[in-house]
Amino acid sequence: MRLKPNFASMNIRQLFQQHVAQTSPAPIALNITSASGNYLFDDNGKKYLDLIGGISVCNVGHCHPRVVAAIKEQAEKYLHVMVYGELIQSPQVAYAQLLAKHLPPSLDCVYFTNSGAEATDGAIKLARRATGRPDIISCHNSYHGATLGALSLMGDEYWRNAFRPLMPGIRRHYYNSPELIAAIDSQTACVIIETVQAEAGVIEPDIKWLQQLRGKCTETGTLLIFDEIQCGFGRTGKLWGFEHYGVIPDIVLLGKALGGGMPLGAFVSSHMYMQTLTNNPVLGHITTFGGHPVSCAAGMAGMEALLEEQLGEQVAEKEQLFHSLLVHPSIKAVRSKGLLMAIELESPDHVMQTLQHCLEKELFFDWFLFAPNCIRIAPPLTITKDEIKEACKITLECLI
Repeated sequence: MRLKPNFASMNIRQLFQQHVAQTSPAPIALNITSASGNYLFDDNGKKYLDLIGGISVCNVGHCHPRVVAAIKEQAEKYLHVMVYGELIQSPQVAYAQLLAKHLPPSLDCVYFTNSGAEATDGAIKLARRATGRPDIISCHNSYHGATLGALSLMGDEYWRNAFRPLMPGIRRHYYNSPELIAAIDSQTACVIIETVQAEAGVIEPDIKWLQQLRGKCTETGTLLIFDEIQCGFGRTGKLWGFEHYGVIPDIVLLGKALGGGMPLGAFVSSHMYMQTLTNNPVLGHITTFGGHPVSCAAGMAGMEALLEEQLGEQVAEKEQLFHSLLVHPSIKAVRSKGLLMAIELESPDHVMQTLQHCLEKELFFDWFLFAPNCIRIAPPLTITKDEIKEACKITLECLI
């Protein structure tokens, strides 16, 4: 019988550095032993109020009882049985039906993936297959994932330059710019944008610009893709970010909160467009573990909890509470769309020092890839008013 490792007699942080592939030279490296509701607990018995929720993953909190029960129930029935799409797996069907019920009628067909980045890649393939066109337009300071296809779209040279050559046919323009709309032509397969730019430090679209973008895509036969991976599932105060602007995409990307804490992504479009992936070639997009039955069961339970507990309806009031309390000479601006928020400080160094001081006071949050001078706030939507008050108090104490 193989024994479990005795981490008490080892330096788990050393093992983490040695055996788990690292993404930065200085990871936070908290040893989290459990998580519940809006809190993380480490091996030293410290309890951290979580203000990032796994980067917009844990919208219904950590280990929501309904999600945990769904995981246990499905795990006792079956796990992986066959490559995606070949066998009927009821968790996939039930969750796809629930999503379609709460999306516009033109977004009625779901392709489940392992992650948001994989959903991006699948949507790129779908757009090129459905239109027969080569070109794609994305935005500067955009983030759609880190696979090679998604990286090719990424709107910052620092992050993509080391991995060239990348996918050809990508043109980038600034979010909210008339130049982006003017660039759409008969060779454009799709325009892909974040409904709200997250990693840029929470930048909203101008509603007239977004409506003009929709009009130009319709006029030219270009597919409009909205990336709702971070801003979906009630994060902005509505179930979907695009509901604020009266514009419906041809394809929507989902991820993060989609799985209720389990790994899951999806791209959603019309049944007509999705059918193009079934022929010439057959198996036009395929995945082994995408839409894993346990992930789908967990995600559906999380979405049901989100809807029944009306967590999205509470977002606007909580957002305003943050704004009313986050007042300090060091804060240059607070930008938000619901509970996706950015606290702009003087410099990246100021942000990192503040984050470290907050961590010492058991408050956990993060920064943005394209706005390193901003602190990210994206807590579980279950965060209480008292927890918001405590979080803001600690943050103000830690600003230097």
